[in-house]
Amino acid sequence: MHPVLTTLFHGARKLDADGQIDDFWMLVEGDTITSTGSGRHPDLEGETALVDVGGRWLVPGFIDLHCHGGGGHSFEGDAREIRAAIATHRAHGTTRSVLSLVANPVAQLCASLGIVADLCDDDPTILGSHLEGPFLAEARKGAHNPAYLRAPTPQQLEQLIGAARGTLRQVTIAPELDGALEAIDVLVAASVVVAVGHTEADFELAQLSFDRGARILTHAFNAMAGIHHRAPGPVVAAFEDDRVTIELILDGHHVHPDVAKLAFHSAPGRVALITDAMAAAGSTDGEYRLGSLDVTVRDGLALLSGGGSIAGSTLTQDAAFRMAVHGAGIEPAVAIAALTSTPARALGLDHRLGALKTGYAADAVILDHSFQVEGVWADGAAVG
Repeated sequence: MHPVLTTLFHGARKLDADGQIDDFWMLVEGDTITSTGSGRHPDLEGETALVDVGGRWLVPGFIDLHCHGGGGHSFEGDAREIRAAIATHRAHGTTRSVLSLVANPVAQLCASLGIVADLCDDDPTILGSHLEGPFLAEARKGAHNPAYLRAPTPQQLEQLIGAARGTLRQVTIAPELDGALEAIDVLVAASVVVAVGHTEADFELAQLSFDRGARILTHAFNAMAGIHHRAPGPVVAAFEDDRVTIELILDGHHVHPDVAKLAFHSAPGRVALITDAMAAAGSTDGEYRLGSLDVTVRDGLALLSGGGSIAGSTLTQDAAFRMAVHGAGIEPAVAIAALTSTPARALGLDHRLGALKTGYAADAVILDHSFQVEGVWADGAAVG
């Protein structure tokens, strides 16, 4: 047996959903935070690794509910490719990831779900999978291949749930599809979080979906009707429902910073910043694939090749945090919550993830005074 690694972080400016504490210290044993405080830290016995944070920010590890890849790699590849994509986001402070899959044939999705399930067995920082397709409206397909879109059936749902072996975390559904409301019932009964997205749903249908058990709005404002003064649409339905978490891609392309500020003010404590990143995140401009579709990335903007829809993002969570604070004027503690405690709560994991508290997972990020990442720990182990 390997000895349990003990690490003391000290001299930090702690920042999480509970606010800021200066001269903060945190003791980690193995993968768990065992005690915290401010001022003089306790005397230690035995071998302890010391991390002098030096007055910089110490924040919980970021949680990404919705991401497709990074570093030139896709989450739809083999295990080696998936690990490489995760490593890119780990370096930018994302310590827990839900792996998102675009629309593909059901058999191919089942194979991808099985690969993710195997990875979850080996790596607890991989939280499971997210099926963004195939149960989406063709009129709001975005960067999903329309050939693979379909209405949900009980047989297909059982296939997908079974292939994931308990690791299917989230499914995005357009609730206007035939059988979609019944599919929400099935997924909720299987402890899968249902999201409304890529949809033509109006205000009333979105409300009905939330009443049936849907709990997330997939990348708010994108691939759905916007807010109209006579037709408030799914965004306002989500704003008004305290049960619903609102995903937001804050990269300067998908949502204007002032609209992001509106979301934060309209749904306090319920905005989860996501990347929706594809393979080019943390990589270079060029030609890529998203599922079965070609994507061209220029100046960090990913578009379907030949023109058309935005095809995911090249965002990382640390950049989303900086955009929230400096671009949208969100208070740092509120923005950190949108990357940590809010997504943890959306997955029902807020008892273990998303805060720098005793008993929580030892996921932490050191940020300098301009909010650039300078150190990352996941499950108590230094990343990189």
